[in-house]
Amino acid sequence: MFYRPAEGHGLPHNPFNAIVTPRPIGWISTRGGDGSENLAPYSFFNAVAYTPPQVMFASTSAKKDRGDTKDSVANIRDTGVFCVNIVEYAMRDVMNLSSGAWDRETDEFELAGVEKAACTTVDCSRVALAPANLECRMTQIVALEGEANFTVFGEVVGIHMRDDCLVDGLFDILKFNPLSRLGYKDYAVIRETFSLSRPGES
Repeated sequence: MFYRPAEGHGLPHNPFNAIVTPRPIGWISTRGGDGSENLAPYSFFNAVAYTPPQVMFASTSAKKDRGDTKDSVANIRDTGVFCVNIVEYAMRDVMNLSSGAWDRETDEFELAGVEKAACTTVDCSRVALAPANLECRMTQIVALEGEANFTVFGEVVGIHMRDDCLVDGLFDILKFNPLSRLGYKDYAVIRETFSLSRPGES
């Protein structure tokens, strides 16, 4: 099958995000200029550079009470900071609850019963029990083609790692089983890993 996205696919559901899988989930916490807290998951998320470490996430829809975007991007515009919280399998249900299109006044930490802790280097909260947290200063927000499509880039200025996830000096993902996003309503969990050496590496 071949289709041009601009002309439609003729399938019951859009296959695009089922093709680009699995995708890590950035559970983004922010604080608005008015002090309101927000926590929301984004599956258009990834690391994009080592030195300095940088990440990105994309928001692709809008809420009526935020105009052209959603709470996360609106808050980052106000404050210039955010935190990426890594999602483990055990947190799948509370992560999903925080994904709703809640009013801007809703604190998803409280709504989902997620314990929060203060970040160290930026002024917002983080998920206290997450396997890792990446505290970020926004470097740029890029408007993409299409309505309400924005990509947020941030430099990672502080990193928290949960002690039980460190094994022999390595951050061991099998200690928490990362959750990843597939297409449609589907998710996957990582329970097995293997290693490959690049050509020329010992």
